[in-house]
Amino acid sequence: MEVQQLQDVLFTTAAPDNNNISYRENLIGTLLAIFGHFVVSIALNLQKYSHVRLAGFKDSRSYFKTKTWWSGLFLMIIGEIMVFSSYAFAPLSLIVPLSAVSLIASSLIGIIFIKEKWKPKEFFSCGLTIIGIYLLVTFGPNSHEKMTGDVIVKHLVSWPFLVYTLVEILVFCSLLYFYKQKNANYLIVILLLVALLDSTTVVAVKAVAGMIVVSIQGTMQLGYPIFYIMFVCMVATAIAQASYLSQASQLYDYALIASVNYILSTSIAICAGAIFYVDFLGEDVLHLCMFSLGCLLAFLGAFLITRTGKKKKTFEPYVTMSSLPAGLQSMYDNGNAVQPEFGSFSYGALQNNDMSEMYSPATLPVVNEEASPAPPYKTLDHNKTE
Repeated sequence: MEVQQLQDVLFTTAAPDNNNISYRENLIGTLLAIFGHFVVSIALNLQKYSHVRLAGFKDSRSYFKTKTWWSGLFLMIIGEIMVFSSYAFAPLSLIVPLSAVSLIASSLIGIIFIKEKWKPKEFFSCGLTIIGIYLLVTFGPNSHEKMTGDVIVKHLVSWPFLVYTLVEILVFCSLLYFYKQKNANYLIVILLLVALLDSTTVVAVKAVAGMIVVSIQGTMQLGYPIFYIMFVCMVATAIAQASYLSQASQLYDYALIASVNYILSTSIAICAGAIFYVDFLGEDVLHLCMFSLGCLLAFLGAFLITRTGKKKKTFEPYVTMSSLPAGLQSMYDNGNAVQPEFGSFSYGALQNNDMSEMYSPATLPVVNEEASPAPPYKTLDHNKTE
């Protein structure tokens, strides 16, 4: 009887300690992710400022000689290390949505340094994002386990993740087929490819970061082959993401890419974390609903932040007839462009839908001189004496 009472006392006192440790690790991971994204945003703006300032120089690499660019690079490394470390402490589904902090940080930097004026819509969008982040952190998952090699292998060979991996590979191959073979250069197709790769990246990042932290704490994990497999997956998928994002930036607006990519990548990464690391195991319905609400508010706020930016007027490298004087407009179709739309395949050439007409000889109009009327002008005879 006394032994049973002692066990009850030990278990009841140990549970609060475990909860305190879990909440403390969540707090550490959340703070590392928030400050990491904030520092990365400052670093990107510093490097952008250096590029813009030296845009007129003949040497295209003159920014390498500036302290501003190197300061931005140093801050970016610091911020990425902080974000990387955050995955070792907090659940993956909690860390991934916090990348919206970078959007808020960019807006704050624009107010403080560039002296941009905010409109009520921008205050509203940032407020939505902050509320969403607060709900994510408050009602986020609280599952924790040491990222040892055996634990990662156990999750890797579990049947839910194997089914998820099979579905993800089929979807990725289908999208890649339409993108490469059918020339489906739609934004949603490219960013879905990026999001599927990102889900693999964050799963590998958490595994690598967790094993490094466990090794630092005293239990060496770097001897497991799964560590190097995850490291290769992390690097390979990150490089592939950068390639597809570069292709998307050449076709679409950067602000639209940032918002849609955040929504798609975060959604698929949360699903991957819930399946691989079982982040939401044991969570009640209230926490799940509030976490979902926080995600929706963060998505909506991020979309509004990128859509309320000032749209720059694109340069039109062709002449329209409406810009000519009134006397010349009657000679041509009013308002029609001389050149086709800039960026199209027919830019700089005449539009011709029928390819056979490109090779047919041109026919000139024949004027019948016999039926030609008298000239409407008066001829003058000049004498030789003149």
